[in-house]
Amino acid sequence: MAITAMLLFSFAASAQNNNGWYEADSLVYIPTAALDSSLVGRDVLGMISSEVHQSAQIKSGLASRIEKNASRVISGYRVRIFFDNKQTSRGDSEAALNRFRNMFPGVAAYRSFANPFFKVTVGDFRTRSEATRLLQQVKGMFPSAILIKENINYPVVNTENSYMVDTVRVRRQLSSR
Repeated sequence: MAITAMLLFSFAASAQNNNGWYEADSLVYIPTAALDSSLVGRDVLGMISSEVHQSAQIKSGLASRIEKNASRVISGYRVRIFFDNKQTSRGDSEAALNRFRNMFPGVAAYRSFANPFFKVTVGDFRTRSEATRLLQQVKGMFPSAILIKENINYPVVNTENSYMVDTVRVRRQLSSR
């Protein structure tokens, strides 16, 4: 599972050099794992085979179950905060996505294009009631937000800590203003 970090803002510019660059500390929000990815697709019982004795039928049944579930999707709910097909929709959808990510850094957000519409959907929720809570929070900022049912990524296990905050040092070019 690839971990992606979202750079939100910089603060406290420090060391400056003569080449027009400076270093700054920046906060990043890193999504936590939705599940323990180190065990995905692995035969857990086979890993502890010295302690667990199982018949050949159980072994083959477990192997076929792992193979069938490899590409499994989960049906759930998301909140659609943007849906439009105007000429400015590409930029407007990007702006809506960035605005949402700045307001809710720990919530998954997706931007897609299905000819001729640009869409921005947010969240990965198993139940309608979980998605409704987010809908109520964003309705004031995104008045056209609606609840939709679609295939989702596996939601984070710990909703209280869906992301970690860390500080990184980045190099930036001084503006020529």
